Amino acid sequence: MPTFKAETVTAPFSAGKGRTSATVPSGACDCHVHVYDASFPAVPGARLTPPDATVADYRLLQERTGTERVVFVTPSTYGTDNRLMCRALAEVGGSARGIAVIDGEIRDRELQTMHEAGVRGARLNLSLGVVSSPDQLETLAARIAPLGWHLQLLAAPDVLAQLGDRLEQLPVDVVFDHFGRIAPSLATRHPAHALVLRLLAKGRAWVKLSGGYIVSESGPPDYEDVIPLARQYLRSAPQRVLWGSDWPHASASAGHQSMPDDAHQMTMLAHWANDEATLHRVLVDNPVALYGFPKV
Repeated sequence: MPTFKAETVTAPFSAGKGRTSATVPSGACDCHVHVYDASFPAVPGARLTPPDATVADYRLLQERTGTERVVFVTPSTYGTDNRLMCRALAEVGGSARGIAVIDGEIRDRELQTMHEAGVRGARLNLSLGVVSSPDQLETLAARIAPLGWHLQLLAAPDVLAQLGDRLEQLPVDVVFDHFGRIAPSLATRHPAHALVLRLLAKGRAWVKLSGGYIVSESGPPDYEDVIPLARQYLRSAPQRVLWGSDWPHASASAGHQSMPDDAHQMTMLAHWANDEATLHRVLVDNPVALYGFPKV
């Protein structure tokens, strides 16, 4: 476990000052983090261009959440430019993995280089991405399948539901960002929710309990409407659930939501999990299985 310097430690782009009250297991992984640097040009049309957020900034957040491992995801801001994400991987080393954004023209050699650097998946962002299209689905899956990567998908529920038959035929696992992007009021009513549950049950998908502050309609501090949805995923497929902070919360920086307290997000996860074994599975065992971290 990390050594916490003080109960009042602060970190950029996160509300609050204290550490989580949850007992976080050794080897815990934050499976959804972005880094930003204005010296890297944003792709034309990018809708989120937050302030710089560095690996050093994120390490301060780890002191509050208790995590030791991290998955860096190339954000929509940079299109298919993965250099900043790969730089973060090099800076952190073996306790980090990466998710890239690619197109169908990428060379095998470049894919192999990213794999050796720690990349384990490709993201298709159909929500905010300006270089992504549903037409890429099968092409990207075919390119990453030989490496054993997964396809990380972010899409609005209506779009997700339309992709259902195609997702079931892919040669790779699918990881759904941000609760499947399903608002709590749509749970059990929208076909996208049924699709996510079906793919989880078949062992073809994973879901990240990330961005609860994004999908919540009740809002902070406890995002209480998210609790039933989180617990349903945990009951349905505990071996297929991950957690991510979504730091540095680019959409909150843009004013779309209130800035969440990440230490409290971890505390809420422990509340959703309701026991140490489930929390350990979500934070340690499942990231080991999906991203290839060494077993703790």
